[in-house]
Amino acid sequence: MLWLGANTWLFLKTFLLYSTGQQYHYLYKMLGLGLCISRASASVLNLNCSFGAAAHVSSRETRRLLDKSKTFHVACGVSICIFSVVHVSAHLANVVNFSVSYSEDFPALNLARYRGEDPKLIILTTIPGVTGVLLVLILFLMFTSSSYCVRLSNYEIFWYTHNLFIVFYVILMVHMVGGALKYQTNLEGHPPGCLRANQSSTEQQGEELEAGEDEERRCGEEAHFQPHYPQTWLWVSGPLCLYCAERFYRYIRSSDPVTIVTVIRHPCDVIELRMLKKHFKARPGQCPTENKETFGVHLRVVGDWTERFTQLLLPEPRIDLEILPMVQQRRYPKLYVDGPFGSPSEEVFNYDVSVCVAGGIGVTPFACDGWTGFRLQRLYFVWVCRELKSFYWFAELLCALHHKENRPDYFNLKLYVSQTDNLQEKYRPLTSRLLVGRPRWNLLFDEIGKTNKHKRVGVFCCGPKGISKTLHRLCNSARSSGTTFEFNKESFS
Repeated sequence: MLWLGANTWLFLKTFLLYSTGQQYHYLYKMLGLGLCISRASASVLNLNCSFGAAAHVSSRETRRLLDKSKTFHVACGVSICIFSVVHVSAHLANVVNFSVSYSEDFPALNLARYRGEDPKLIILTTIPGVTGVLLVLILFLMFTSSSYCVRLSNYEIFWYTHNLFIVFYVILMVHMVGGALKYQTNLEGHPPGCLRANQSSTEQQGEELEAGEDEERRCGEEAHFQPHYPQTWLWVSGPLCLYCAERFYRYIRSSDPVTIVTVIRHPCDVIELRMLKKHFKARPGQCPTENKETFGVHLRVVGDWTERFTQLLLPEPRIDLEILPMVQQRRYPKLYVDGPFGSPSEEVFNYDVSVCVAGGIGVTPFACDGWTGFRLQRLYFVWVCRELKSFYWFAELLCALHHKENRPDYFNLKLYVSQTDNLQEKYRPLTSRLLVGRPRWNLLFDEIGKTNKHKRVGVFCCGPKGISKTLHRLCNSARSSGTTFEFNKESFS
């Protein structure tokens, strides 16, 4: 809502400037509302394109602001699409008016070369027209490939077309070079509405005026016009350079391949990689770490990319090699890893009380062994899975944490499962915390609120949209206990 208000304010401000500004008097008479709408929408597009590029940049210091970077980026993208339609429609009207309302008195104002010129010819023979067509085509490709169905069926299409935004920004900076719209520069020597040398007051107003008054209202010189200084590059060049610098830094950081230590196949189509990387330092909440040297990544095998990657890591054994009396050393593919990046889960330790809610594979941001030595005084951990086997992914870690921090006043563990079967004997300590069915979130939040009255509780969610929406709604609802719940969410494309 705040971003919508900012866009609306900028649109109205620019609209009023072009509809009432004296320097746009003659251009407004020629183009009418098309001038105001096109320039107002252009201002909003500049703002959204600027922040849309900035939302791509990752930063530890600004991670609280960028926790909503995906949502904010989508909001900027939707705004760009909406106001692009408005901008294009207004300029189509402007092109028609340039042709129909060709000005014989002020030739410098005209974009058309003669009265009645074909509007399509005007578009295809001017820099703003050609670049505008290219921008519309690129934006259309980016918008259609960003739909959920395309991303789900073929993510590569989304990825490659979305990277056209760099070409989009370059063309956008050239878009204003043609100077289609001009403003008057000599308002003192030629006040708008003054009488030119070949014009009388009766022609302008339809009534007789005295000769002396007629002379006072006569123009001192001809009107001079010049195109606007291109300003789009001021909006987008900074974020674009920042993005390119960050991409270059990430390229350098990920240029050395990692050493794959182990690959483990977990139940429910999950692969765990344990790796070594030079100068790698991860903080709790970024990725699972067994010690300061190795780090882990858990992959859910869903889709063609993860399936192919799994085949490279764990190839099917060849029958002809199994009969040979020798040990074949496993050879892993060369792998490059970029990261770690800032994560909302890092903020878990900046609250006195935190609630971590994970759905299925969404438990990975919370899977770390460095939960002590921080401000955190009480932790509620809720993990919801469909199958009991899913808990085996981090069962060792949970059991170790249970034995190490077996204090209800500090660590409160709740495991929910939809389908049940026998739990392995070595994980028996978890059965006392295992619940069948879905969590009753209202009761859980009421319990946490009563236990932590008048406190600020951080709620961290990584899971399906259904759980996320429910938690977000509960965090925003007022509670009689006076407890404040602050919602934080991990985002995945």
